[in-house]
Amino acid sequence: MDLAELRNRLDDIDRKIVELYEQRMEICGEVAAYKLETGKRVFDKEREQQKLSAVSAMTHNALNAQGIRELYEQIMAISRKLQYQMLAEHGAGEKLSFIEMGEIDCKKCRVVFQGAEGAYSQAAMMQYFGEEVNSFHVDTFRDAMLAIDEGSADFAVLPIENSSAGVVSEIYDLLVEFENYIVGEQIIPIEHCLLAAEGTKKEEIKTVYSHPQSLMQSAQYLQDKGWQQISMKNNAFAAKKVADENDPAQAAIASETAAKVYGLTVLEKGINDLKQNSTRFIIVTNQKVFSKKASKISLCFALQHKSGALYHALSHLMYNGLNMTKIESRPLAGRNWEYWFFLDFEGNLQDSAVKNALRGLREETRNMKVLGNY
Repeated sequence: MDLAELRNRLDDIDRKIVELYEQRMEICGEVAAYKLETGKRVFDKEREQQKLSAVSAMTHNALNAQGIRELYEQIMAISRKLQYQMLAEHGAGEKLSFIEMGEIDCKKCRVVFQGAEGAYSQAAMMQYFGEEVNSFHVDTFRDAMLAIDEGSADFAVLPIENSSAGVVSEIYDLLVEFENYIVGEQIIPIEHCLLAAEGTKKEEIKTVYSHPQSLMQSAQYLQDKGWQQISMKNNAFAAKKVADENDPAQAAIASETAAKVYGLTVLEKGINDLKQNSTRFIIVTNQKVFSKKASKISLCFALQHKSGALYHALSHLMYNGLNMTKIESRPLAGRNWEYWFFLDFEGNLQDSAVKNALRGLREETRNMKVLGNY
């Protein structure tokens, strides 16, 4: 038997498989109609496990048993997605708990940012809300979350990701903990500057202060200077210290905004090693709102610790034609080797494809939370 004949036999078998698959999906549509009428849930875990065990037992060796199990996991996943889609078409889809809003009225809002005057968070806030924004600052990210949670601020500006240093993991943890939601984002370039008291010359400097991350990001610039490097809570605090002590032997690495706030001289701009360094800030509020123009959705969920769980969850985005732009994970407190997964994908909560995907994700993950649409 030559290869061409073998391929012809495979083609015949594939035609039969396709025919049987389409017959199976027609029946799945009838199942969806029944569930719609009776209110039964789409995902029946016990039934699916019974089916997987049954089809595996029909095979004649271990390799085929594993293969047929994987095949039927895919078939049943596609069947569930069809059923979710049909439920959505009949008005039984994902119910929106978010309210559509217009543009943010920056004149009436009060905004909190973490850090001191002159922090990059303040620069991000002013770019998003305008320089005349009514604002105040707090010491920690948690304090900022508490401020909007308790109503002393309408919005908080928080850094969530730096292009060179990665994510700010604490922000992800706080988004799970608090009932606060993302309504916008602002990306600003990070340009570290060497700041000193007026009249200071570079040859006088002996000590430089900054956040440890900023010191690390300026390592090439600092390596031959012989200056003592002292870590501070953040760059703005470093700038404030240098301004308050007015010592020509001291300098700070911070933003040009900090120089303006504290009356310092910029001795050199752009001393960070990576010139294409940017930080993404999120705008957070305690209201579940989104705008009609929103095009990115952030959400999180937990999963059972088993093979294929994440793949099946993400397949809801793939099946509905949604483009995932980011995924992160954080340990699930009290459960070793289990994780929260954080996803960003393109879409608006009003889109039918998004509603369908969210319905499937909510059914098949644990503690799913939409973090915002912006």
